[in-house]
This record gives sequence, C-alpha cells and structure tokens, in this order.
Amino acid sequence: MRKSERHQIIKKIILDSTIQTQEELLTELKKQGVTATQATISRDIRDLKIVKKADKTGQVRFELFKETTPTEEQTDHNELFRQINEFVKKVDTAQFLTIVHTLPNNAQLLAASLDDYPLSGKVATIAGFDTILIITKSNEDAEAIANFFKTQLFL
Repeated sequence: MRKSERHQIIKKIILDSTIQTQEELLTELKKQGVTATQATISRDIRDLKIVKKADKTGQVRFELFKETTPTEEQTDHNELFRQINEFVKKVDTAQFLTIVHTLPNNAQLLAASLDDYPLSGKVATIAGFDTILIITKSNEDAEAIANFFKTQLFL
C-alpha cells in the first residue's frame, strides 16, 4: 500500500473514531486491512501533524492539527495567546533554552502553534508530554521569549 493511501485511511480513522494511542490506531488500521509497524505509524503521525487534544468531553484523543493560512497567522494570533493562557503553568530559562511547563497532554499542541509564530531568536522547539524546550540563539533570546510568555499570561 502506498504511503498516501495509508495517510488517507489514517485521516478518516482519526476523524471518525476516538483514537487515544498508537496501538488503537494500529488496531483500526488492521481492521481495514492495512499492515504497518509502530515506527511507520509514528512517522505517519508526525507527517500528518496529528496531535493529542482533549475533546469537548475532556477525553484526550488524536486530532489533525488545524493550520491557519498565512494571512490569518499575520493578523490573528488569538489562538496562540489563548493556548498560552490555558495550558502554560510555568516558564523557566537555562542559558540559551526556554523551558515551558504545560498542563499534561498539551505541550505538543502549543509547540505546533509556536512553530508558526515568529519568535525572534527561536531556533527550534521540542515538545514532550507536558514540557516544551525552545532552543534560542543566545541567553538574551531565551530571556526575551520567557518574557513574551509571561506578558501573555493572565496570572
């Protein structure tokens, strides 16, 4: 099976079912006659920009990351600011690194939004379960990004 065909099936599964883990996704794929390894599914999740997000009932599930168009990005960053206020618990710096602590299961979603936001000095973001690591060019850039977060928080 071609990668593009598998991606279409994965998208349909994610949209039609509540999938919480890669194992559940593999099971659903097998039901549809698709054989794939865990490593392949991990790459597909990354390629398709699938993130974990709480639905309206609070249940965490896989969802397709919804990207905005460039004009929306330039004119409206309200969603990023909402996510910062909703998810961020604490911000630290360590030399040229900014460490953002989030509520559980929200680091990847916020990091994806940050990747689209023009933060001066940002080199890369790395997200885990509840922590985002923002790598910057200098100690000053890390402090500036930490201050950006702090000015957005309504604490």
